[in-house]
Amino acid sequence: MRSLLETYADLSIRRACGFVGLAIITVMVALSFEMSLSLRVGAEMSAFLCIGLALAGWRAPYRNLRHSEIYALLKDAGLPRGRLSTAEMQEEMGQVLRERLYWHADWVGVAALVLWTAAALAWMVG
Repeated sequence: MRSLLETYADLSIRRACGFVGLAIITVMVALSFEMSLSLRVGAEMSAFLCIGLALAGWRAPYRNLRHSEIYALLKDAGLPRGRLSTAEMQEEMGQVLRERLYWHADWVGVAALVLWTAAALAWMVG
């Protein structure tokens, strides 16, 4: 059950991060006339995404996850009702979602640091 929850949590988080990443790349391309500015703005927007993922992870165990995309995916897959009660399912989903959101926030933070480094190098060169 836990691996299924992790799979659906990753799918949901990566879908959202993909759309945000598309927005970040679009803004960076629009500012590509000045490379250091483009990289700096991309780094700042990535840092905001990292903070948003971390805050969502902090809040995940306390949210009602029956109104989330993960619950809808589980329901479509034939939610295994016999194993866990609603409270236990909520607690398990909250913990898995928290772990996965923090994991993704770590990697987005690494991407933001790489962009900050590239922006600093572009500023020093150009």
